[in-house]
Amino acid sequence: MKNKTRTKEMTGQDFDALSDAERRRIFTELDAEPVEQQLARSKPLSAAERAFYERFRRAQQAKRKAGRPRIGKGAKVIAVSVERGLLKRADAYARQHGLKRTELIAQALRIVMGEDKPRDAA
Repeated sequence: MKNKTRTKEMTGQDFDALSDAERRRIFTELDAEPVEQQLARSKPLSAAERAFYERFRRAQQAKRKAGRPRIGKGAKVIAVSVERGLLKRADAYARQHGLKRTELIAQALRIVMGEDKPRDAA
């Protein structure tokens, strides 16, 4: 009869506490193991592990700050009141010229401040 001793599962902190040589030895063993053997040893996540993973994944996504790439010093959201008819015409103009509303407004501000030349209307 074989003596089955149960080894304690290693946590990330346990692994980080190992020496560099011991970590390299573990990586070498895992790299030498066939994929089929790794898959046979694997198991689905428990409900607690799945919940932990989802919290971790959401936190990582929040850190990446999805959205527009930063241009210049970044963007600031502001509230501006514009007469409805003017806004409708501006949106139509932007659409005809392949611009977004924010791009049209930014372009107009640069022109008024003398930082850009007006583009010929098509």
